[in-house]
Amino acid sequence: MQKIWEEVKSELKKKIPGHSYRMWIEPIEFVRNEGPAVVLSCPNFFSRKRVHDHYSGLIESQFKNMVPTVCKLVLEIPSKNDKVRKRIDSDPLRPDALPQLSLPNIPVKGSGTGQLLRKDFTFDRFVVGNNNDFAYSAALSLASREEMNQNSLFLLSRTGLGKSHLSQAIGHYILDRFPHENVYYITAEDFMNEMVQAFRTNSIERFKMKYRNQCDVLLMEDIHFLTGKERTQVELAQALDYLFNADKKIIFTSCYLPADIPKINEQLRSRLTSGLISNIESPDFRTRMKILNKKIETLGCNISPRVVEYLAGELSENVRQLEGGLLSVTAKSSLLKTPIDMRLAESVIQNIVQQKQAVTVDYIKKLVCDAFNITPSEIVSRSRKKHIVRPRQVAIYLSRQYTDQPLQAIGKSFNRYHATAIHSIGVVEKQMKADESLRKQLEMIRGKIESR
Repeated sequence: MQKIWEEVKSELKKKIPGHSYRMWIEPIEFVRNEGPAVVLSCPNFFSRKRVHDHYSGLIESQFKNMVPTVCKLVLEIPSKNDKVRKRIDSDPLRPDALPQLSLPNIPVKGSGTGQLLRKDFTFDRFVVGNNNDFAYSAALSLASREEMNQNSLFLLSRTGLGKSHLSQAIGHYILDRFPHENVYYITAEDFMNEMVQAFRTNSIERFKMKYRNQCDVLLMEDIHFLTGKERTQVELAQALDYLFNADKKIIFTSCYLPADIPKINEQLRSRLTSGLISNIESPDFRTRMKILNKKIETLGCNISPRVVEYLAGELSENVRQLEGGLLSVTAKSSLLKTPIDMRLAESVIQNIVQQKQAVTVDYIKKLVCDAFNITPSEIVSRSRKKHIVRPRQVAIYLSRQYTDQPLQAIGKSFNRYHATAIHSIGVVEKQMKADESLRKQLEMIRGKIESR
């Protein structure tokens, strides 16, 4: 029957999306057959519930196709000592029979001054699309330890695209499958503050012991916060050396590539780049539709496909904007006690996107010219003088950020090629990190754009 199970898995692999198969079906093991029943083992309660709810019928059907005498599927869960198993039939569960998960609302073991994992930031709630499929696969592979040589992952994306979700999903998954491990989830800022407090209270040795010897998995958000924090960088780099040498798991998140983070010492930069770096892009229309439908299913609300398509088309900035827009629509519907139709959706979404729609490249040119005291003709001229080049680059950068114009069109507006527009954006992004005066000037211009 073991051989039959392998054949069943081969058929399931053809019918289930790759990431779902790897996460939910691949870990299932054949245990035994008891007359007309096939007994399979899921690694934990969480996995067992997911398989029962979504795949038990398909698995049972595949078994029946190969062995007509099979008429029942039984799912088991290993006990902690792996000798006794809890047996759960695939019949519908009674409410009191469902084991309670330990994941929601629990502090990460040993987290100290760190953060709590959000209970909804799990792999099964992460919507996979072309923009993030590689990052998802890399995160799942590290969490499930399929690739034994993969110990470090650097998740890169702009704000609101899901890097924190994936990072915390790794934490949830490991805590569920390896409950005896210490998982520390912390921001870079919290790490620094904890270290400073350890110095003040003369407990720095305890702090070092915690991160060097007691940590099995380190999830550190916003690593770019440590720019210029030399003492903290040194301590973190030393802790990472211990963790890497002990074959522990390390996950970083940031809006910047390690090479683009200014004022980072070479030892730390080397550690940040020693693992897999995975980028998360903005979701395309199809993925935005999937995200909305997933959220609607979670909320349990009723929204027509036409309204969902409208939301997916208008809310294109990031996942956070997408989900925030949906919540605003459902909130207004609930307050007014009216159904969610196109009229209601448009009244909410227009307030969210009108600001972006109102901003044009010409408007940004004018603001930048005023801020840098140059003329509109100078900003589009062929001049390469520094006092003109910088405003031009800033205007291109802001045009990319606040308008829907493609880079080629933006470059043309400034009498520049597409490649020059890309270069300008990169220059401004780098200079912002090192030049405080430029950063403040950009904030001032952004304030005027966003208050329009």
